[in-house]
Amino acid sequence: MTDVERDAVLTVTMLAAFADGDNNDLERAEIRRVADAVAAQTAVNLPMLYQAVLLQKVNLDDEARKIVTTDGKALAYEFAVGVCHADGALSAPETDFLARLQAGLGLAATAAAAITIQSAALATAPLAIATAVDTRSTVEPKFAADMSSAALDKMILNYSILNGALELLPQSMASMAIIPLQMKMVYRIGKSHGFELDRRHITDFLATLGVGLTSQYVEQIGRRLIGGLLGKLAGGVGRMAGGAVTGSAFSFATTYALGQVAKRYYADGRTLSTAALKESFASMLSDARQLQTQYLPDIRQKAQTINVAQVMKEVSG
Repeated sequence: MTDVERDAVLTVTMLAAFADGDNNDLERAEIRRVADAVAAQTAVNLPMLYQAVLLQKVNLDDEARKIVTTDGKALAYEFAVGVCHADGALSAPETDFLARLQAGLGLAATAAAAITIQSAALATAPLAIATAVDTRSTVEPKFAADMSSAALDKMILNYSILNGALELLPQSMASMAIIPLQMKMVYRIGKSHGFELDRRHITDFLATLGVGLTSQYVEQIGRRLIGGLLGKLAGGVGRMAGGAVTGSAFSFATTYALGQVAKRYYADGRTLSTAALKESFASMLSDARQLQTQYLPDIRQKAQTINVAQVMKEVSG
């Protein structure tokens, strides 16, 4: 993939983030933060691409024409679908955006439909998993409604390792499972403390902590694409490139901090203030980034054995 094509894929991804036309100042600021964070670790001027999107200086059809390889076209559409689905079912503007993108890329309707169906299944997957299914799961950590504090800690760690491993996999679709897994984890933590959470509550909870669903997915894409982690890994999973370690740390730490803060929040009966939640998450995120180094061998081992198709099947229910 050339630099021109890569930048076009990134631009299409950010256009998808604004496709619903309902982006507030907080969401725009969060995506800008993502652009700055990714750019700080690479030579790609992602903030410039973001600014061009924000000021409407780029056109979807023009960007689609710059993507000429088969792999590039598939990635652009997969990423756009994932971003549009990050916060749930597609809106009418997002559906129209994806139809334009498919036409602009010249992507076959059957291929586009397969990607959309798989992404939609993840985005609308049930938060609860029946016990009979859960006990046979080869992917998700085991769960019971009356878990002890230590058992919840173990479950949170297992989710964090799983998401860190997904970030290492060369398949682009692997990133789509990370946010649904985080939401399932929060649901389980709430349920263990007597709260039956719905998707809207969990989305609002994540937003309060500053874990934007759309911006998080954009950041995952940016790190994977710019770091060259898609389709291959330099030296294999056992000898990860620097960019791979960074991406894994991002997903591991975000999941771990989110789980620990959720555990505290629901254990305290949802009495923590917004300011306390934000402060707790920021502190825990810093600790989790250090903790990732300790669990890096476990993340690597998980990445070597995990089956992406099985993850998708189980997460989507």
